[in-house]
Amino acid sequence: MERIRALIVDDEPLARDRIRDLLDRDPEVAVMADCRDGQEAIAAIREHAPDLVFLDVQMPEKSGFDVITEVGVERLPVIVFVTAHDDYALRAFEVAALDYLLKPFDADRFAKTLGRAKAQIRSRQPDEFQQRVLSMMEGLRAAPRGLERLIVKTGGQLVFLKTEEVDWIQAEGNYVRLHVGGVSHLV
Repeated sequence: MERIRALIVDDEPLARDRIRDLLDRDPEVAVMADCRDGQEAIAAIREHAPDLVFLDVQMPEKSGFDVITEVGVERLPVIVFVTAHDDYALRAFEVAALDYLLKPFDADRFAKTLGRAKAQIRSRQPDEFQQRVLSMMEGLRAAPRGLERLIVKTGGQLVFLKTEEVDWIQAEGNYVRLHVGGVSHLV
């Protein structure tokens, strides 16, 4: 059987080294390239046509989501997001990522993800997969961008505010005051 072609994309050298070390232990996987940023990732995906990409979410200039958008569905490999930020998990699955590895992860967690990736790569129907990703990407593009709610601590309690309800924001030194209706919150 042909080896699975993998690509590692992360702006942190230690993270790239860790993923490469774990992938090098698996004889079924060949690492095609390591990329430091989104632009390198786009070029490497186009050049190497990998089966699997371990993709950091937050990188300078182009995020992991920008990479997916720019590469396009027709060339999209299996994606595993690798990040230190759990805020992007829902969005990662909205663009059909196979998994979301939260740094730091251990070898067992990585092995489970790699096992799932190998199974999907070997069994997927390219046209069905591309259609699924395309429909999810369209839904993501149509979804509103930006923050939808804020969490404010007031009177010892957490209050959820919809960003659309904020009338205006006032700077107060190292803080901001959110004005919502007749009430204000210092954050």
